[in-house]
Amino acid sequence: MTIPTSATWLEDAWQQGVSKTIRNAKRIKDTFPHISVQGVYDKNDPEWWTAGFWPGLLWLVYRAAPESEAAPSLRRINDSCERQLEGCLRDPDSVDHDLGFIWLLSGVVSYRQTGSEDGRRRGLLAANLLAARFHVRGQFIRAWNFSSSMMDTRGVAIMDSMMNLPLLYWASEQSGDPRFRWLAEAHADTVAREFVRADGSVCHVVEFDPHTGQKLREHGGQGHAPGSAWARGTAWALYGFALSFRYTGEARYLGTAERTADFFLAMLGEDIVPLWDFRAPAEHQVAWDSSAAAITASGLLELAKLSPRGHIYAAAGERIVRGLYEHYSSGELAAEEGLIMQGTVHYPEGRGINVPIIYGDYFYMEALAKLRGSEGLF
Repeated sequence: MTIPTSATWLEDAWQQGVSKTIRNAKRIKDTFPHISVQGVYDKNDPEWWTAGFWPGLLWLVYRAAPESEAAPSLRRINDSCERQLEGCLRDPDSVDHDLGFIWLLSGVVSYRQTGSEDGRRRGLLAANLLAARFHVRGQFIRAWNFSSSMMDTRGVAIMDSMMNLPLLYWASEQSGDPRFRWLAEAHADTVAREFVRADGSVCHVVEFDPHTGQKLREHGGQGHAPGSAWARGTAWALYGFALSFRYTGEARYLGTAERTADFFLAMLGEDIVPLWDFRAPAEHQVAWDSSAAAITASGLLELAKLSPRGHIYAAAGERIVRGLYEHYSSGELAAEEGLIMQGTVHYPEGRGINVPIIYGDYFYMEALAKLRGSEGLF
């Protein structure tokens, strides 16, 4: 369905985000920010899973005005980021299931936007590496490479993976090879069966036996505990399953996306930004996650175009985006580089509590772009 909106607030919000992003680009340049610390975005290695969100944010701004004065500079920054990211593809220890987050927002969009053959080549290489992580017996994509005393990561998959599957769907379209899509569907089916509960809540981490592929246990991950409902995990689920439906047309993915969206909206109520975990005990209800709200808003606007109940999801998505702009954006505040406040990275580990986060900024701007009539980058 078409998402109707012509409100003045939308253009104000978009232009405000564009202006701050262009200003930030003069300092951040071709580095890889994650969280804003005392108003300034940090710098991370290109190997870190969030490395694609800064290029993605710049591509959103570039795409809206490719002839603008700032456009050439944004292109140069993105070209440099992409070259750095390609280096990670040569290191097995730097490659994990987040290749979709990184390459859909860098090389793939570069190819889609400008016809860059380097972008296409890098995107297809990343897709091949992502496909190589598929666990045949367990029918899932392995998440991480590092070892852990809490779980055997050789058999671990996590909910965030659903947002990486479009890289495989895209690779099938580009190459004509259906295997990429088949692997993505097999993984999505496993996630739907093993991660998504009857009430629409989801778990973050599932550990499978690395030899047999059988499910062993659920872990709380970035949520409070097994059985809890990490807000950003629910956002990844509703958006990720909506994307799997868009690429495949398989109705089972639409149903899962709707169920997780309905859970998120029911738990959110009249609020704009959720607690970091919908089931956090009272003593831990001290952190919120605007990034979960932004991801959900963009996911709802995607779902609105796919679902028979699209008008409900469109209205909810627009309400959340407008609320982020009116109550959580940093506005014209020069002392803050982040676009939206009150995000939480990892509450159980005490990392990035109630701060701006680069993926919160990206999905906020992506949702605004959708309301203005454009598509997302996934």
